[in-house]
Amino acid sequence: MPEAAAQPRQTSITLADGRTLIYYGALPRRPADYPDRRQLTAVQVMAEARWDWLLGEWVVVASHRQDRTFQPADSQCPLCPSTPAHSTEIPAPEYEVVVFENRFPTLAGPAHADTGNQDGNARDSLAAPAGASQPASAASLLTARQAAGRCEVVCFSQDHAASFADLSLSQAGTVLSAWTDRSAQLGLLPGVEQVYCFENRGSEIGVTLPHPHGQIYAYPYVTPRTGRMLQSAASYRAETGGSLFDDLLAAELRDGARIVAAGGHWIALVPHAARWPYEVHLYPRRRVPSLPALDGAARAEFCELYRDLLRRFDRLFDQPAPYISAWHQAPVRREAADFALHLELFTIRRAPGKLKYLAGSESGMGAFANDVAPEAAARRLRELG
Repeated sequence: MPEAAAQPRQTSITLADGRTLIYYGALPRRPADYPDRRQLTAVQVMAEARWDWLLGEWVVVASHRQDRTFQPADSQCPLCPSTPAHSTEIPAPEYEVVVFENRFPTLAGPAHADTGNQDGNARDSLAAPAGASQPASAASLLTARQAAGRCEVVCFSQDHAASFADLSLSQAGTVLSAWTDRSAQLGLLPGVEQVYCFENRGSEIGVTLPHPHGQIYAYPYVTPRTGRMLQSAASYRAETGGSLFDDLLAAELRDGARIVAAGGHWIALVPHAARWPYEVHLYPRRRVPSLPALDGAARAEFCELYRDLLRRFDRLFDQPAPYISAWHQAPVRREAADFALHLELFTIRRAPGKLKYLAGSESGMGAFANDVAPEAAARRLRELG
């Protein structure tokens, strides 16, 4: 059984515009020797959350993000270590893993009083508006509030050409420690309802910076997808007395056709109702609500299994796979005893040279249709192990 790695060192500094950066790991050895010498103005965030009464969910308008960095030359990458010729977001000349506040965040700042046509007083988080099922007046249908929260960038490696699959077990463990630590710390911020760690990889996905990195969002509301999972789990509990997540995992294990890999602590499977051509969900065998609740043995095994799965994805079509990797964690302030931490990994490539586009049915109606049978996808991924 893999041994749990020691927790990496953490060192925080303040960037030139006041944002926080945290080094995880032994490098740089003396972070204070590398202050941010750039001349930066304070980040100007224009982010507003607007309530969609038809769908019952928040939509964030963040117009300042139109000016974010877009596919710079490799020599101008803002996520590489700084050099004498080029100062980046990371002042040090070397690092292992770095987390810092996004300069172009979708969510930012503390919550404060509502603005515009509002329906309430100041509140820390964005629950559904009061009387969401029946607005008091036509005016209250135009509900908008500050999109408070926090967005962070996680740099997995200083190697510009690397990917998560290239990381050593130690490096992967440091990234997992950063995800875990930031999930715990961000969950303590006033107004934060949910913490989401994710990675977008590949230009086909829409990645604007190719350097190996992910992001963490601290939302002031429970996201629509998580809300639906919670509702389904609660309904299942009320009707059967059982745990929907536990029973689904048990059913997949009994069936076996969609199991990709099984370890002592994790199960990797293609879900029965997979939406994407190649989609794998990773569940710990012992249900926990969030990353901080994982034990050391589960953390160690995850790093081995996850890197293996990413390499299988890259072997699907003999080229780097464009993918999204998404950690699903329980909300931090809502009762969610039945929720199960899990990671969802999927690629939008369905065949060599062909992508799965979200066109009329998926984008227009939210009605998915998969081009690859989940059983065939699981069989193919098992063969690539």
